[in-house]
Amino acid sequence: MIDLMRMTKVIKVFGKARLRWNPGFWFGSSIVAGAVLVPVWLWGALSGGLDAAETCTLGKGQRFDESYRQALGPQPSGPFPLHNMCNASYDLVPSWVNPMLAWLAVIVTGSLIATVVTGVVQLRRVLSERRSGERSTV
Repeated sequence: MIDLMRMTKVIKVFGKARLRWNPGFWFGSSIVAGAVLVPVWLWGALSGGLDAAETCTLGKGQRFDESYRQALGPQPSGPFPLHNMCNASYDLVPSWVNPMLAWLAVIVTGSLIATVVTGVVQLRRVLSERRSGERSTV
């Protein structure tokens, strides 16, 4: 069985316990996730090329069903979820793109929230230390 108390002591020894309270870490995490999110979205949005019919038939070997696409509405339809259908059974957007976009959006949002929370906590600590320091010197 894993001894969690021992593991937390090891983590504290290496200074990683403070990492989760560092707003810079969370802001950096949101920047990295956002930097990954943009090319993933572009990959999905541009996966059909300029001519979807040509991409379906020549590039992917799929039958292009114009009546099906007209029934769905304009393709690609919006920023999320990304779809660019050739027919009822084949989407030009890879299957991993939409789940990846969702997870990256959650990571960006969560990291930005953690940035604000940890920033407020650190600000309160600094202000509290200044107030206690002023009281003891007087």
